[in-house]
Amino acid sequence: MWLLVGLGNPGTQYENNRHNVGFMMIDAIAGAQSVPGGCTFRAKFHGQIAETAIAGEKVLLLKPQTYMNNSGQSVQAAAKFYKIPPEKVIVFHDELDLAPGKIKVRLGGGNAGHNGLRSIQAHLGTPDFQRVRIGIGHPGDKDKVTAYVLGDFSKADREWLTLIQDSVVHNLSCLLTGFPDKFMTRIHAQIHT
Repeated sequence: MWLLVGLGNPGTQYENNRHNVGFMMIDAIAGAQSVPGGCTFRAKFHGQIAETAIAGEKVLLLKPQTYMNNSGQSVQAAAKFYKIPPEKVIVFHDELDLAPGKIKVRLGGGNAGHNGLRSIQAHLGTPDFQRVRIGIGHPGDKDKVTAYVLGDFSKADREWLTLIQDSVVHNLSCLLTGFPDKFMTRIHAQIHT
């Protein structure tokens, strides 16, 4: 079983923020699932959770509702209940250090000042979970970072964001079957052609 986590902040005032790109990815994955009864979210584990199957793998989709800085509380609760090891946890999140529209996957590593990752790392007791880093770009001045990540995506951003969402959905099976490099290569080929 896999646990796919999208990072973001709950509430309509945050739903289009750059910081909520993780929620947006999980919503796109859920929306693409055609399962009996639909892939619907319910409140559990301090979050919104849905169950589905992708590429023959049982998958839980989680959007923590604890606000970004406490995301680990929700992730730990779900992972513990379902006995999902950290290496089977995939976290989708915004990344300031990647250009808008770029995507990278890695297992483990630091948190680069990302409070959601820091919280998950603390609650799981290890950095060894997978991260799908979605580039949102940097405002150029560290004093402008908070306003930037809590700002909404522009109309121009929506084009590449929609392409990434579609590409992630169509190539997710590569990630779940142990081919993260193929996942990244296919996504970059699809969105940069």
